[in-house]
Amino acid sequence: MRIKNHVLPFLIIICYISQFAVAQNRYFKHWPENSDPIRIGLRLTQHFIDTPHPGFTVNKPPKKIIYPEVCTWYGALKFAQAAHNQELKAELENRFLPLLTEEKQLVPEPDHVDHTVFGSIPLMLYMQTKNPAYFKYGIRYADEQWQLPTNEKSEYKNWARKGFSWQTRMWIDDMYMISLVQAQAYRASHDTTYLNRAAHEMVHYLNELQRPNGLFYHAPDVPFFWGRGNGWMAAGMTEILTSLPPNHSDRAQIMKGYRKMMASLLQFQTADGMWRQLIDDKAAWEETSATGMFTYAFITGVKKGWLPEATYGPAARRAWLALVGYINENNDVTAVCEGTNKKNNRQYYLDRKQHIGDMHGQAPVLWCAYALLESN
Repeated sequence: MRIKNHVLPFLIIICYISQFAVAQNRYFKHWPENSDPIRIGLRLTQHFIDTPHPGFTVNKPPKKIIYPEVCTWYGALKFAQAAHNQELKAELENRFLPLLTEEKQLVPEPDHVDHTVFGSIPLMLYMQTKNPAYFKYGIRYADEQWQLPTNEKSEYKNWARKGFSWQTRMWIDDMYMISLVQAQAYRASHDTTYLNRAAHEMVHYLNELQRPNGLFYHAPDVPFFWGRGNGWMAAGMTEILTSLPPNHSDRAQIMKGYRKMMASLLQFQTADGMWRQLIDDKAAWEETSATGMFTYAFITGVKKGWLPEATYGPAARRAWLALVGYINENNDVTAVCEGTNKKNNRQYYLDRKQHIGDMHGQAPVLWCAYALLESN
């Protein structure tokens, strides 16, 4: 059969795209049974559904929904979508419905970055169900992150005057919390205002906080490269870059910061695939929440073509295989650093408690699972 001349270029493009997709997934197939991302994602998502709303750790009763649960919920919703599992989607939606009625006292107000990120859940539910009530519920969080409160403090006004969120703190954690809810608002509304906000904020944090080696101190006055803190930055840049169009004015700088960080992380990955509680300190213990966040950034970077597949593909695979080894028989991720405030003391970080089942650790494993399943 002769192929018409006008059809040939399209066939060439299709073949090229197909070959690229295969290449970018070379290291993300043929998993041992106990590390298959569908199997792992199902285990952790069902465990999340079966778990009551927690406090900061698994043993503390809740007062409000807090960000570790939000991050886990988001990962579970994304996994259910990537796995085409309608039953899981329905169960995850059912977890949300009581928050509109008898459990509404658990819903946080958008008065802080750690609370405002909650809006990403109803926005995700809107994108999956097209229920406009979810959109209205979630978009309020993204809007109020840039709307000055009535008790305007001078520091809030100063940030707003510069075009940043009044919730800006210059803590590296912010760059996942702000990025996620604003990126979700953009994905749900297609209004570039939200994407521009997130990108503008990220560029400022990169300019002010990224160190010459590509990593981030826990705070300007705390010169330690804390694992999970850096994980929030890695995951936040990854979230933004997945939505920024190629011609966006901030994309090049964010991509530069992302690649600089990834190159540094590559140097500090342990032989078995993990990262440490203090990234550059060989005396520090191997920690799962940071490892999960960095693995998510690596997987996405390889699949999107942002990172060289031959270099980062094996590192991402090794990290995933190591990470799932920390999931116990109860589907709890172990070796999760407890909630950690800043302190200018190395021993303070080395002595942090290792929690089991803390959602700081459950969340990034789910991010990795859905990233491994998603198409490029």
